[in-house]
Amino acid sequence: MQISSRFTLAIHIFACIDTFHDDRKVTSDFLAGSTNVNPVIVRKILLQLKAAGLIDVARGRGGATIAKPLADITFLDIYHAVECIGDDKLFHFHDNPNAVCPVGRSIHCVLDDKLDRVQKAMEDELAGITLEDVMRDVRTCIDE
Repeated sequence: MQISSRFTLAIHIFACIDTFHDDRKVTSDFLAGSTNVNPVIVRKILLQLKAAGLIDVARGRGGATIAKPLADITFLDIYHAVECIGDDKLFHFHDNPNAVCPVGRSIHCVLDDKLDRVQKAMEDELAGITLEDVMRDVRTCIDE
């Protein structure tokens, strides 16, 4: 299992917005230069973060800003904004296990609860980390 790079790109984007917002307009082109990712991908992530109410993007004059205090934005918020998980399920179960097979007919009973527990544990951990935590560490690294 691997969470897509959209998650870490989104955190990188937040770090850039917070670091540079006083000095320049933080545009998708600027963010693309920092992340070394195509501006189209950056714009898609910005739209997802905006739709989740985590950033504001000013059309025309340009520039992105963070819409909430850093302490109020968790990794879980970002994960939900940018990761495409259907039905809020981290694990996608194969659709048609063979009901004639004893394993096929039992596999949901065996795995569903376990997979739900794994997802909850991951979400609990993501909910415990905020952008404020990240930016404190980013500032320390920049100052070194």
